[in-house]
Amino acid sequence: MAVSDLISTVIMGFAVAAVYFLLSMSLSLCFGVMRIVSLDQFVYYSVGAYMTYLVTAHQASFWSGLLVGVAVSCTLAWAIEETLFRRLYEKGTMFSMITSYGILLAGIGVIKYIWGLVPRPVMAPITGQVALLGTTLSLYRFVVIGLSALIYVGLQLFLEKTIVGKAIRAGIEDADKTEGLGIDIYKIFTVTFLISAALSALAGGLHAPLIMVEPEMGLKIMGTAFMIVIIGGLGSIKGTAVSSLLIGQVVAFGFLLWAPGAETAPFVIMLLVFLVRPRGLFGSAYLKR
Repeated sequence: MAVSDLISTVIMGFAVAAVYFLLSMSLSLCFGVMRIVSLDQFVYYSVGAYMTYLVTAHQASFWSGLLVGVAVSCTLAWAIEETLFRRLYEKGTMFSMITSYGILLAGIGVIKYIWGLVPRPVMAPITGQVALLGTTLSLYRFVVIGLSALIYVGLQLFLEKTIVGKAIRAGIEDADKTEGLGIDIYKIFTVTFLISAALSALAGGLHAPLIMVEPEMGLKIMGTAFMIVIIGGLGSIKGTAVSSLLIGQVVAFGFLLWAPGAETAPFVIMLLVFLVRPRGLFGSAYLKR
């Protein structure tokens, strides 16, 4: 393997891992706090990508499109949380899974109706190249990695230093005891759901220039995102970040060495982790509803 191929694959693995982290963190927060399987997060991922495409297609700024995607996704998420999930929090996990899967399918149908089946390209906002050890790499990939790292630090500070963040952390450990302290747990649920939707939309918008935007992009990434959440441990930002880095590199090198292995290797990693750590790499033994 040439050094240039090795470096390019590693950087691509980091860029993909950055997107995986944002999307998987949204799933992890939803289940960690609210104990719901929020498959509709993949709708917000797709909406973020399509809004970015729509705005950039009209000669506007990519970053404006990214913000529009986050705003539209959060508005949609707020409406869905208020009208549907509020009625499911006290029910079993299966209810949220089935409901959110229905929302996902409906969202895909709406996207197909509006934009059709043809994949849409999104131009990267930064077209420069970086020379590194004899190979040239897209500067945009480094931007995606840097933004994801900043969001990781921001989430850590938010959860550790703010009152709302500490309430969310407490809700991850034990929602009943958190509510017993006089905290309105349903307001915490809403805040968490909106944060999750924003992360999903950011993942979609940032991922758009690296792939083709198409209606079923959420379905295609769903399995990988769930594996990352399971490997890292529910509700753990550190675990999700480590798991994303691991799976990102596995997928990138899988495509380089043997394309079919890129799809099966993450499952193998998940099984190996389960043998050693059934709760995931950083899963808490005290997760309780």
